[in-house]
Amino acid sequence: MNFSRTVFLIDDDDDVRDALRMLLRAAGFAVEAFPSALAFLERRDQKAVGCIVADVRMPGLSGLQLLERLAADGERIPVVVITGHGDINACRRAFKGGAVDFLTKPVDEQVLIEAIEAGFTRLEAQRREASEVDEAVALLSRLTQRENEILDMVARGWMTKEIARAVGVSPRTVETHRANLAEKLGTTSVAEMVRLVLLARPTHTSP
Repeated sequence: MNFSRTVFLIDDDDDVRDALRMLLRAAGFAVEAFPSALAFLERRDQKAVGCIVADVRMPGLSGLQLLERLAADGERIPVVVITGHGDINACRRAFKGGAVDFLTKPVDEQVLIEAIEAGFTRLEAQRREASEVDEAVALLSRLTQRENEILDMVARGWMTKEIARAVGVSPRTVETHRANLAEKLGTTSVAEMVRLVLLARPTHTSP
């Protein structure tokens, strides 16, 4: 993984925070510790990338409220929730908010490390997805307006004659456009063209 393997540890219990910080550093993670969710939000570098480990019950802003706030802000940073007062409703709320895992104290060391690793795996998947989207957008930006129009029709499953009638050109002209599409997009596969359209234009739907 190319990104920093930083764990943002948020817990208002000094002893727990110190113990977990030592554990995670020993496991090879960089650790930034905070006594509250508000302190994390105030001090956090907005470009920081990593995995959050947050207690549920904290003054000012709970771990669950932090999770929901990050989701509302469109931030996809993975969060592992830990608590000494777990219940079904809190667990359900955590997973509904996108938590990687919900662990009860005292936290099993290996389980915690595995949960954090799962968070970084999710982060890497998000990074790959973003890279694929950027690549698709770049490829489609090379197309002319007419080629984009025809690509949308191809992605909807339209045949050459249908496209020709829709845009008022000959089937041979459509085939020429499709050849240009294949050259610019680097594929003759309709399935791959559909994938590129869906990545670059997620609101694209079939009629």
